[in-house]
Parts: sequence; C-alpha cells; structure tokens
Amino acid sequence: MKNRRLLLRALPAISVIATIPLATGAMAQYPDKPLTLVVPYTAGGPTDRVARDFAEAMRKALGGQTVIIDNVAGAGGNIGAAKVARAAPDGYTLLLHNIAMATSPALYRKLAYKPLEDFEYLGMISEVPMTLVGRPDLPVANLAELTRMVLAEPGKLTIGNAGVGSAAHLCGLLFQQAIKGNMVAVPYKGTAPAMSDLLGGQVDLMCDQTTNTSAQIANGKLKVFGVTTAARIRTPQLAAVPTFDEGGLKDFRVAVWHGLYAPKGTPPAILNKLNGVLKTSLRDPDFLRREADLGAVVVTDERSGREDHKRFVMQETQRWAPVLKAVASAAD
Repeated sequence: MKNRRLLLRALPAISVIATIPLATGAMAQYPDKPLTLVVPYTAGGPTDRVARDFAEAMRKALGGQTVIIDNVAGAGGNIGAAKVARAAPDGYTLLLHNIAMATSPALYRKLAYKPLEDFEYLGMISEVPMTLVGRPDLPVANLAELTRMVLAEPGKLTIGNAGVGSAAHLCGLLFQQAIKGNMVAVPYKGTAPAMSDLLGGQVDLMCDQTTNTSAQIANGKLKVFGVTTAARIRTPQLAAVPTFDEGGLKDFRVAVWHGLYAPKGTPPAILNKLNGVLKTSLRDPDFLRREADLGAVVVTDERSGREDHKRFVMQETQRWAPVLKAVASAAD
C-alpha cells in the first residue's frame, strides 16, 4: 500500500515530463502553415513595397513557407497595428510597421494598443530616406526657388500625404517648420492615391520615401527638389538628386525605418526562430539588390536584434515627442 501511494504521488510529475518532448516537437515544426504579414498601409505604398520584398526573402529563409501580405490600412497605421496586437500569439500573424511605432503616441491621444507593451520586437529591417517631389509643371526649378514660392504665397501650395501621422505627413510638417512656411496639407487614405493625384496635378507637392518616388523621378514624371540624406544616394535612379543641404536647407534629416513585430506573449522559441529568419532575410542578395535600387538601406547593425530593436524604438519615441509637439503648435 505504501509503495502504491508513492507511485500515485509520482504520476503527475511523470505526466508533465512526458509532455515536454511532444511540446518541443510541435514547436520544432513551426511554421507548418502560411504566415500572415500585416502591413498597416495600402497596397502599392512605400511600406508595402518593403514588406513584399521582405516577405519573399522570408519565404526563402523559411524553406519555402508562404508569407501572405494583409494590407490593413487606416488611421496612420493604427488599425493594422491594433489588429496584430489582438492576434493570437502563435507566430502566425506578424506586423511590419514603420516609424509610426514611435510617433503615434505623440500624435494620437488614444491608441487601441501600446507600442512598447503590446508587441514582441523581432528586429529592424531597413531605413528609407525621403524625397520632396512635385508635379512636373510646378514653376520652380530647385529647393531654393520652391522655398521662396512657399514663403511668398503662404497657403497657396498643396502638399499631399498618406494620412495624418504618416511619414509623408510628418516630413511635410517638418519641412514647413524648417522654412517657416505654410502649405495646405491634403491627407489621403494611403500613399498610392496621394501619388496618383500628384501625378495628375491635383496636388502640388509630396514628401515621400524613395521606395515610392525613385521610379517616378527616373522617368521624369515628377520634379524632385531634394533627398533627406547627408550625401547623395548612389543608385542610378537617384544619383542626380541633390541633398537638402545642397539646396540650402542644412541638416534636414528624415528617414523612415521599418521593423518586424509579433503579438505580446508569443513563445520565446518562436521569437528566436523569427529573429533568425529576419537576419537571414536581411542577407538575401535579391532583397539587398531590390532595396538598394529603391534607395533603401538594409539594417546590418545590432538593431536587427530583438533587444536593440526595442531600445531603438524607445529612443525614437523620446526623440520625436517634443518635435511633434512643436510642429503641432506651429501648425495651429
């Protein structure tokens, strides 16, 4: 009887131990079905372009497993981000988001998610410079002439953007603040319709990522006034584009970075695997070539790691908060 009681007491522990290899085996099979990569912007926009290139690199790094792009646009990226924050933490729903992860807290009084608390950070992907572009018949030839026109005719020129809080919106606001000028902002539901109206002459200007403007600049469909980098971009499509410094606006720097996120509570083993997939994807020759052609810079430093990615976003959140408050005050 004594031996029987001892055996019964041991059974729960034995059961737990017996399940460990099964759980580990199941984890080792991840992913055994397609992954969904949520892009919180419209299809065809600059962040979507990065996401589609990266999804293909991920597919190869995952041994051919399908990665589905799900464009969930609206509210400056907040609707898509909130969807992923609420998703099951199983590694099958991921978010590819941009600089709005750091700027949204300062732009919106109420968010349906907490950027620094509701996600697992998987690593940064790329940084993309901005270009200031205009309709080709705009009667100015360079940044200096454009600046004089804005200052001489306040409120006359229109500047499109992909929605309140978008990178295009922020860049446009910062440009107006830098030159102490005023233009009429025209928000759209995504970059694609904003670019369409710019090409059609319905708006005068837009400040947008090189991933969305380089082809239009190269084929002469847009007039370009500058790129927001310290030195010129060497790719054939953008090599002739002057920097803002060359145009007389010193130290105007805006870059849009992109990172990968999973819902909070995703198992550590899956997070580590996804970080490994991210790092492999960042070395993919086709991905590197595509991003270079678009003027994007693929992340090669420690920010491709999970902890450094989150540390960077925390720093960016702190950096942008006072800037955005000052811009908002100037715009009122």
